[in-house]
Amino acid sequence: MSQTRPLFRLKNVAKPSKQRRPNRIIAAAAEADQQYRVATPLRSLLNKVFPDHWSFLLGEIALFSFIVLLISGVFLTIFFDPSMQPVTYHGSYTALRGTEVSRAYESALDISFDVRGGLFVRQLHHWAALLFMASLVAHLARMFFTGAFRRPREASWIIGVVLFVLGFLEGWSGYGLPDDGLSGTGLHIAQGIMLSIPVAGTWISASLFGGEYPGDVIITRLNVLHSFVLPVAVLGVFALLIGLSLKQKPAQFPGPRRTEENVVGERLFPRYAMKRGGLFFIVFGVLAAIAGLLQINPIWLYGPSSGANAASSSQPDWYVMFLDGLLRIFPPWQITIPIGDGYSIPPVFWPGVVLFGGMLTAAALYPQLERRLTKDKGWHNLLQRPRDVPQRTGVGAMALTFYAVAMISGANDIIADKFHISVNAMVWGGRIALVLGPPIAYYITVRICLGLQQHDREVLAHGIETGIIRRSPNGGFVEVHQPLSDKPLPYAGWAVPKKMNRVGGLAPAVKGFFFPVEQVPDAKPREVESKR
Repeated sequence: MSQTRPLFRLKNVAKPSKQRRPNRIIAAAAEADQQYRVATPLRSLLNKVFPDHWSFLLGEIALFSFIVLLISGVFLTIFFDPSMQPVTYHGSYTALRGTEVSRAYESALDISFDVRGGLFVRQLHHWAALLFMASLVAHLARMFFTGAFRRPREASWIIGVVLFVLGFLEGWSGYGLPDDGLSGTGLHIAQGIMLSIPVAGTWISASLFGGEYPGDVIITRLNVLHSFVLPVAVLGVFALLIGLSLKQKPAQFPGPRRTEENVVGERLFPRYAMKRGGLFFIVFGVLAAIAGLLQINPIWLYGPSSGANAASSSQPDWYVMFLDGLLRIFPPWQITIPIGDGYSIPPVFWPGVVLFGGMLTAAALYPQLERRLTKDKGWHNLLQRPRDVPQRTGVGAMALTFYAVAMISGANDIIADKFHISVNAMVWGGRIALVLGPPIAYYITVRICLGLQQHDREVLAHGIETGIIRRSPNGGFVEVHQPLSDKPLPYAGWAVPKKMNRVGGLAPAVKGFFFPVEQVPDAKPREVESKR
């Protein structure tokens, strides 16, 4: 039967419908808020304002790199066998077939050649570890040079130093897991540092290695330390650091409308959170591209670890290389204590334990030391430009110079081989640079900071250099300056404009690198109207 259309249609006639049910989600949220009072703290959290500056991304890059480490580490843990049981290799890498290796080394080779995507994940894990330590060191340097460690953020600085120590141990323990020739050399060096500790060194080494080096339990213990203990510790420290940053007022650079009592920036939600989410995917993508294009730690070339052999021209990762360099260039000072037949403290003890421990202790206690010297007990929410604190910036330059010389000395054998230089000359060059380099860096840095301060004050007093040369009636030439104000401005620690387009005197530069990303008007509005 065909249906007939109605002759007319009623408009605006309410259809019978069921009674509207209350929104269950809203009702449940209201009931939860009545019981637990969660709306007020959640609202204050989402409305919290964070300053926007590129240097604040360094700590976030460290956090995102650690997330990549966790994701890739879970994948590797599934296929890795942390056992030192000797087996005969019969895998895909033909150059090592028939060689007796440990089960840990065999599983690492299987991950690289037989597990789909295994080599990519291995390299992603290693590159993420390097980026984590690099961004963490850069974050600590930013805190140091800008005075972000001052009250009330001294705890954040100490937490950052603790994170560096945990990352150092995490990298060292993961470095030794594949049980290849390079990692075996690193473990042997670490055992030598342990044995150099007076009285307790022998017991510490025997407890960790299960007897004499290399033992048969070190890989299993390092796996527990690297895969479970240290990641949980790093996560806890990160959680504490994030909690402190949410509880305290964020630090910001000086500028217009910025005071010790307010924060100029963006709310946490939605814009700030979305930008940080985008940054995470950028970090992940860059690490994935590097892992797919650049080879790192080819363990199949190093061969299996052997307690009787050491890999030639072996260097650790960059954040451990400074310690290796200190061990290489430190003088052979051995102290014999007249106890019984004589108790000797080997030279390795001084750079490996005393100097390294002193560096970490000095870094952790520096905020208290500066506060005592400057007698500054106030709270600071405004950061400082490095040029405004020349002495602190000079101290930071000394530390970086010391670190750089020690790190370069960690590769002195490769430098000597490639440039045909005597290794003995490289050792003495490192010793001299380690003593003379830091004070020279301090002097040069302080003079540069004072010069930058003087230039800022000249701009505030006389104005911006316009590049316009004017000839005076007496025949002289002077440059025209554009005053910033009717009277000289005081130096307040802000960034001083030094170009005309910063004060609206010239049109801003066209944005873009290879091609402009904005259209430049060809004619003035009046000319366009006249043409019409």
